Amino acid sequence: MNKNEQNDTSRNTLLFRPATPTDIPELKELFCNTVLTVNARDYTAEEVADWASCGNLPGHWEELLATLHFITACDAEGRIVGFTSIRNDGYLHSMFIHKDHQGEGIATALLQRIEAYAMEHDIQNITSEVSITARPFFESRGYVVELEQRAQANRLKLTNYRMRKQIGI
Repeated sequence: MNKNEQNDTSRNTLLFRPATPTDIPELKELFCNTVLTVNARDYTAEEVADWASCGNLPGHWEELLATLHFITACDAEGRIVGFTSIRNDGYLHSMFIHKDHQGEGIATALLQRIEAYAMEHDIQNITSEVSITARPFFESRGYVVELEQRAQANRLKLTNYRMRKQIGI
């Protein structure tokens, strides 16, 4: 089986479901590991360490789950391999794919689902603050940079991009 066939198989066995409070340890681990490894291509070690530390703030994940619509992508064994979340006003808060599952189409599938959710809820525009690493992915899916900015992580300010996509007419 070649790599493309493996990727197709991986996509076919994905289950998409809402996140629950019992998922918090797995969401937190996926977030931290992805930031520390994948985003290390575009940010310094100090920057990714600071960014990853945001996931350890007490009550952080509970608050996110209470205020955002989360969609998780799980593999055939039920492990979370990616997640995304959006606010009711169209702010795409997060999109993280497990470091070992990059390039398998998981982010595309999650984005399609979050955009469908937005359309079902009459959200006309999706906005997000996108990392240097994720910018090409979002641009290739119709998102436009509105502003390059320095956004507060925990202690440090990191470069990211405010992006937007109009999805409604």
